[in-house]
Amino acid sequence: MDQSRDEETSFGFRTVKTGEKARLVRSVFDSVASRYDLMNDLMSGGVHRIWKSVFLDRIAPRPGERLIDVAGGTGDIAAGFLKRADKRSSSADKSLAKAVICDINYEMLKAGEARADMAAFGERLTRVTGDAENLPFPDKSFDAYTIAFGIRNVTDMDAALKEAHRVLRPGGRFFCLEFSHPITEALQKAYDAYSFNVIPWLGEQVADDRDSYQYLVESIRKFPAQEAFAARIRKAGFANVKYENLTAGVAAIHSGWRV
Repeated sequence: MDQSRDEETSFGFRTVKTGEKARLVRSVFDSVASRYDLMNDLMSGGVHRIWKSVFLDRIAPRPGERLIDVAGGTGDIAAGFLKRADKRSSSADKSLAKAVICDINYEMLKAGEARADMAAFGERLTRVTGDAENLPFPDKSFDAYTIAFGIRNVTDMDAALKEAHRVLRPGGRFFCLEFSHPITEALQKAYDAYSFNVIPWLGEQVADDRDSYQYLVESIRKFPAQEAFAARIRKAGFANVKYENLTAGVAAIHSGWRV
């Protein structure tokens, strides 16, 4: 008998059995997949696109690199990675970057595959259904690992971070973009008021799913503060760990190196 399934973890503000969380999270994203990109634009007023652009700036993709984008969903980060790597290619350098989108949720991958802008990448962009805590790839397979707005949804965050370290090559880079904690109490209160009142309402009106967006708001509040999360990344074995606040801490980029 696997006793770990009887342990408890958080699912938003609820406490659930550890073995149940992955199923509950999968149900959330099955429900929101078809409207996921639209809802991101509505909820953030388009600011998530600016955050992702800054995120890609920090990654600075290079020709020939291989990326794994975990919880990559519909593919914004993976597509941006490939486009930016291609811009840095020279006529003498024929090596092209490649990307794997790995997501536990098949419906999210399917929604991304239907996007017209993805077809141009051909076999350079692949999609794999997989768990962040048990990635279906050999050790030292990738030059860069990204996870954007996904780490807070995994059941065992520390296990996911160890897997990130495992699949990166020595010198490989880890990057995480996630909602975080505003740096002032006044901003936190304003953000809470918006999040708890507007976002579930938008989910109900646009996606006909208030409960899923209520969970997403709650999961943001349960996520560790910036330095606490940085400490967990260091514990997983990464070096030179740092973070950068975006929009006064509403979101943050964490990064580290596998040495």
